[in-house]
Amino acid sequence: MTAIDLNADLGEGFGRWQLTDDERLLSVVTSANVACGFHAGDAVTMRRVCSLAVERGVTIGAQVSYRDLAGFGRRAMDVPSAELAAEVAYQIGALEVFARAAGARVGYVKPHGALYNRVVHDEEQAGAVVEGVLLADAALPVLGLPGSRLLELARAAGLPAVPEAFADRAYTEQGTLVPRGRTGAVITDPDAVVARSVSLARRGQVASGTGTEIDVRARSLCLHGDTPGAVDLARRVRRELEESGVRVEAFA
Repeated sequence: MTAIDLNADLGEGFGRWQLTDDERLLSVVTSANVACGFHAGDAVTMRRVCSLAVERGVTIGAQVSYRDLAGFGRRAMDVPSAELAAEVAYQIGALEVFARAAGARVGYVKPHGALYNRVVHDEEQAGAVVEGVLLADAALPVLGLPGSRLLELARAAGLPAVPEAFADRAYTEQGTLVPRGRTGAVITDPDAVVARSVSLARRGQVASGTGTEIDVRARSLCLHGDTPGAVDLARRVRRELEESGVRVEAFA
């Protein structure tokens, strides 16, 4: 039976502001990418999400990013490698405190936003992320785009490299994500998102923005929690996957 993990970006609030419906999404997903305070999140939010995740048997992942609260981690930044490596390790360590307090551990690492897209091609920045993960825990899996420099370097460093797909993001014919600033970059039709989820899980294929079928072999499927109707859509995706014979389970 085909198996797929469902992950979502959670804890993306700050102080009194809350973006994602963490509690309800944690009843659907199998892995939680928890914001570690650099693009979103704060100590109280991180602690709460870790506790909720453990209660529901959801794996906790550190979603690391550039230091960019104002831009939600989506602005391009040039950060020296040594600084980026240290900041990645710092974010993982911060989340690890709250994961341990809840009775678990950080189970994997995933970059966010501009950093995620940068490490697809940028070897120096990808290497810095890998160095930061190694500083924190030399056994942590790294979640990223298939074929990215990040996963190649993680694998070379002995870290488990886990490929990820996006059902609600448009792809180029090269298998990269269409930049968010372009029209059609985000798929908003729920029926299309569900159909793409099943296709990705069962066939490892998805239609690119031009309509061409491309191969996207992934062990985890990301469901964005900051879109309207995110919880209902996540529930529908999980139900359709299970009804189509896909086993939904965490990779870590």
